[in-house]
Amino acid sequence: MVIVTTDFITGKELETISLVKGSSIQTVHAGKDIVNGLKTLVGGELTSYTKMMDKAREITTEKMITEAKQLNADAVICVRFTTSSIMQS
Repeated sequence: MVIVTTDFITGKELETISLVKGSSIQTVHAGKDIVNGLKTLVGGELTSYTKMMDKAREITTEKMITEAKQLNADAVICVRFTTSSIMQS
């Protein structure tokens, strides 16, 4: 399965089949939230949040691929990831 962020694939003729999507809501446990809250005082990467975001992107990509395969698609084009906070901890 070809996955690209562009709206074309060089040398390929494309046919639009359908929209595929992948959504995921992730969280870390309260202990990591507390540690990350303290880390914001000194700065630096919040690695547990980075890992959580990477995992969420992996999950959503797999969901897009699954939907695309069900449609007998060969590729998913114009892939975009959006991240937002739905609540504050």
